[in-house]
Amino acid sequence: MKITLKDGKVLEYKKPLSVREIAKQISEGLARIAIGGKVDGTLVGLDFVLEKNCSLQIVTTKDVEYTEMFRHTAAHCLAHGIKKVYPNAKFGVGPATDNGFYYDVEFDTPIGADDLAKIEKAIQSVVDANHPIVREVIKKTEALKLFEKANQPYKVELLNGLPKDETITIYKQGDFFDLCRGPHLESTGKIKYFKLTQITGAYWKGDQSNKMLTRIYGVAFEKKSELDEYLQRLEDAKNRDHAKLGRELGIFMTEESIGQGLPLFAPKGAKVMQTLIRWVEDEEAKRGYVLTRTPIIAKSDLYKISGHWEHYRDGMFVLGNNESNYMALRPMTCPFQFAIYNQGTKSYRDLPIRYAETSSLFRNENSGEMHGLIRVRQFTLSDGHIVCTPSQVEAEFDKCLGLTNYLLQALGLEGDVTYRFSKHDPANKEKYIDNPKMWASAEKELKQILDKHKLQYQESVGDAAFYGPKLDIQIKNVWGKEDTIITIQVDMALADRFDMSYIDENGTKQRPMIIHRSSLGCYERTLALLIEKYNGALPLWLAPTQVKVLSLTDRTVTQAEQITADLLAKGVSAEADVRGEKLGYKIREAQLQKIPYMLVVGDKEAESGCVAVRTRKGGDLGVMPYATFEQTVLAQIVDKTKEI
Repeated sequence: MKITLKDGKVLEYKKPLSVREIAKQISEGLARIAIGGKVDGTLVGLDFVLEKNCSLQIVTTKDVEYTEMFRHTAAHCLAHGIKKVYPNAKFGVGPATDNGFYYDVEFDTPIGADDLAKIEKAIQSVVDANHPIVREVIKKTEALKLFEKANQPYKVELLNGLPKDETITIYKQGDFFDLCRGPHLESTGKIKYFKLTQITGAYWKGDQSNKMLTRIYGVAFEKKSELDEYLQRLEDAKNRDHAKLGRELGIFMTEESIGQGLPLFAPKGAKVMQTLIRWVEDEEAKRGYVLTRTPIIAKSDLYKISGHWEHYRDGMFVLGNNESNYMALRPMTCPFQFAIYNQGTKSYRDLPIRYAETSSLFRNENSGEMHGLIRVRQFTLSDGHIVCTPSQVEAEFDKCLGLTNYLLQALGLEGDVTYRFSKHDPANKEKYIDNPKMWASAEKELKQILDKHKLQYQESVGDAAFYGPKLDIQIKNVWGKEDTIITIQVDMALADRFDMSYIDENGTKQRPMIIHRSSLGCYERTLALLIEKYNGALPLWLAPTQVKVLSLTDRTVTQAEQITADLLAKGVSAEADVRGEKLGYKIREAQLQKIPYMLVVGDKEAESGCVAVRTRKGGDLGVMPYATFEQTVLAQIVDKTKEI
């Protein structure tokens, strides 16, 4: 057989050899750092045997694939440790993740965070034993018998879902074995330093109609210093988590009797949301958008036309008890705005039409996916749709991107985002509108636009909307989880479904193109990310309370209240603190509330028309005329100053 190496060199062998054996023949030094290989592009372990002509890349500890194998092996060590402590545990899946690994497990009785220490102790014994990790290929019938005897129903279910001729591999380490494609490191002793970080619930296969399993998360590293650094970042993330800060600062809350994913905004949070919404609506108006206001509920007929009923019904809140009276809370705004467009004949001279709406939308998210304001069941979207001619698509897309870039820069988020070109998956015909020609054309056009902008983007097959490809602007929260903050989509399908048209220059009826876009995305998610980025100390122009006016004595209460009233009249969000508390207490309390400015009014200040100015960072700006401060704060709000 002929083995073609990464550098093009061809090795010839008369008998099958493992990746490990070939690495040794290349060089002893390479064999010492080898952890696996890539055979015709597929990642395999060192014990994988090559039997025919193929390409081979030896994977070492220096390659990015090492991290995935390391974490996947750590997941098996976690399962092995759980099995030692809880012999009757039933295992779901245990993959590597971007930050570490997890395993989904069914326990006889519930466990909690206090139980993680004894599981960690058991994992350490698995690591210390340095069990060799052995890959075995067996028949599906043998695997079914093996896991049925071991009372592992989730593994049996996975096996039953595989084709009869599927190659089944199991990995053994000591007295533990698992159904797994692999690959893994050579032995359990390679997992040097680890920590279990979180315990949550997760539905089997992510389906809330299935049983809730216990998901245990962990991290693993080669060096103790790396683990210590990660744990410090984890502690920082806990302190910056918007779910924690949002409650402490009185921005939002949740109530069990109301329901998961349905946040309540307290006055402070509502104020920030109002500021964001007014700002975005004003910026859209400057760019030629016209407002719409549409219902939050509609008959199923509307969603059948759009295709949501067929492709997205599981994610909708459906009301009614039979097909004749089904209605649903809207998960999107586009069909409603299309209905507005269809009122009256449109000429090419009317296009583009840019519709915008601050929309309340509803999506039936799985309970395991929801977190604070990041992912909720009712949310507010800066929604919009542009109806245009094919020749206008590129220019309109440019304008959408320009608006989002401006908004991100003003918020200080521009350096935190990445770009994803989300395409459809041709193999998953049930998920998408079945029109290969349309998909090819739409994806080609969007790619040309993205390349023209020289955006550094990743392509992602399977993440498109069911009706068209999109540019997803991605961002990570403090925990490292990535979510979409803004989308811009090219749609060649829904205009036909809704029989939308315009009259072109030749008097001929044509189908328009549609761009679906959100200028700032979901306001709740954006607010969550801002709270985390600024550690709750929102920029002055966004702060729910921008100035706190503190009276030093009872004699200056009236002056403090007058200053507060004047600031409010000028559009500055101000509050007076005229309680009989000591000044130091008032200042510390305002700083804990992360209020940008504190104005102290004592007898001297009241007499001279001045204020003593302090900042939330503890800075003392000294005494200045009130008029000077007023001009300064108004200018900073207009300029959207991030630091004061």
